[in-house]
Amino acid sequence: MLKLLKPLPRELVVACSGGVDSMAVIDFLRRKHTVTAAFYHHDTPNSDRAAVTVARYCTDNHIPLLMGTLSGTKPEGLSQEEWWRNCRYEFLDGIGTTLGPVVTAHHLDDSTETYLWGALHGTPKVIPYSRGNVVRPFLTTLKQEFIDWCTRHDVQWAEDTSNQDTAYTRNYIRREMMPLALRVNPGLTTTVRKIIEKQISVDNTLGVC
Repeated sequence: MLKLLKPLPRELVVACSGGVDSMAVIDFLRRKHTVTAAFYHHDTPNSDRAAVTVARYCTDNHIPLLMGTLSGTKPEGLSQEEWWRNCRYEFLDGIGTTLGPVVTAHHLDDSTETYLWGALHGTPKVIPYSRGNVVRPFLTTLKQEFIDWCTRHDVQWAEDTSNQDTAYTRNYIRREMMPLALRVNPGLTTTVRKIIEKQISVDNTLGVC
């Protein structure tokens, strides 16, 4: 079941990549919220396919669509992943707040991978709930729940073939390291979920959004 960590306002922007996670989120939220989709094109063949998927869904469901496109040259010292992420957040930050907060589809699997990667560097941490105008209300929802949602509601998504490439650090953690970590500690995702819920509880006490 898709579960919100905090209540959301009526108007929202959904960062929509075309993948199963964000397609489930926008389909879930549009039922009780006024949503706008925000798609960032990374100038790859995968992005072309994803853009078609997102645009078709938005047209079929009468959802406004904002689009940004990668430009410029990757700075020295940054990985491809870092550059894409920085450009994507620059686009999302530029949307402002007039349409509501920007909701991303980060989930419990993402946060567990982040926690593991941080632990290997001596600084275990989870993905924070918010970053500026960006919020991540599905951090305790497993990825499988997104897949199940799209399957039940016949929501189409675009598979990003680059997700299979373990040359990217995130993919290596997801495909090579996580199965081994879960074999050693099957309760790792439960541990991370409790950390997230505790942090949210503290934020609510302090009035942090």
